[in-house]
Amino acid sequence: MGRRPEVFVRQLSMAEGQRLQRIGRTAKDPVKLRRAIVVLMSAQGQPAPDIAHLLQVTEDYVRDVIHAFNERGFDALDPKWSGGAPRRIDEQTRDWICVIARCDPRFLGQPFSCWSLAKLRDYLIEAGYVMTISVETLRRVLHERGVSWQATKTWKASTDPDFTSKMRRILDLYDHPPTDGRVICVDEFGPLNLQPRPGRAWRPVGQPVRLRATYTRDHGVRHMIAALDLATGRLHYRIRDRKRWREFLSFLKTLRRRWPDQKLYLIVDNFSPHKHPEVRAWSAANHVELVFLPTYTSWLNWIEAEFAAVRYFALNGTDHRSHAEQNAAIGDYIRWRNQRAKPKTSFATRSKIRHPDYPFKAA
Repeated sequence: MGRRPEVFVRQLSMAEGQRLQRIGRTAKDPVKLRRAIVVLMSAQGQPAPDIAHLLQVTEDYVRDVIHAFNERGFDALDPKWSGGAPRRIDEQTRDWICVIARCDPRFLGQPFSCWSLAKLRDYLIEAGYVMTISVETLRRVLHERGVSWQATKTWKASTDPDFTSKMRRILDLYDHPPTDGRVICVDEFGPLNLQPRPGRAWRPVGQPVRLRATYTRDHGVRHMIAALDLATGRLHYRIRDRKRWREFLSFLKTLRRRWPDQKLYLIVDNFSPHKHPEVRAWSAANHVELVFLPTYTSWLNWIEAEFAAVRYFALNGTDHRSHAEQNAAIGDYIRWRNQRAKPKTSFATRSKIRHPDYPFKAA
């Protein structure tokens, strides 16, 4: 009986050859890797028996891979087998499962406000959508259709009637700083009380850092008043026992002394000390313009992102026992940060707030 006629893959382009080599280096699926090697070796002129011997597979397997690649191209390297028993849950039922999972259970007469997988399974069986289903199958159905278990979040829209004009004024200061002065974002950070603060750290698996629990905190609190200079990206701060208008005005005076010859444009929120008559009068007399945020838009103050970094890198994972120790940790981080500071540019350039019609009105 004669030998079977030899079979080889079709002629490959340079791009196809490079793609096969890349798959051979990076593929994690062993099936895809093996099939790519078969095609690559065949393209190099090696016959099916030699490939089969090298890879410890049958010659029929090698020929099947080559034929499949010649017919379907790279799709043949990642076959989607659909063997096994047919699905007992059809596509329409799977759609209904996802619809019900996204519903508030109370709308369906259930005495609870959210589903667990077990409760959802019981409801589907009792309502006749399925005869039986396991919790794991239910989880997979939801996962396949992009339905995941998520935390509910709150949001608050600004009620400021001048929201648009105030927002655009601040964005214009961020984008086009005035030539006659400096734009500075000012806000308070705190309260800085003494307590163990959870955080993250690289640790051996199963050996997290443990911090003490506290129930009484009788060391009082402190407050940090800080300013972000957009021209340099540097933070300037003071830590005080209180955050009344007096402390705020004192801090503004330090900013005035730091830049005596420039007008200061201060981005501030609507905290009452910022609007105190004494603060307003001093600002008007000292070439300082207070630019107030719209209500409920602290996210528009550029310094908020810097406060998040201070909390993450200077406080999280710590357990300071005195305010002096905690203040020193904050100061060390801010000095380290300021040494690497760069001018602040490009605020939220891809955000929807940049759309000319923002805030969008309901149709």
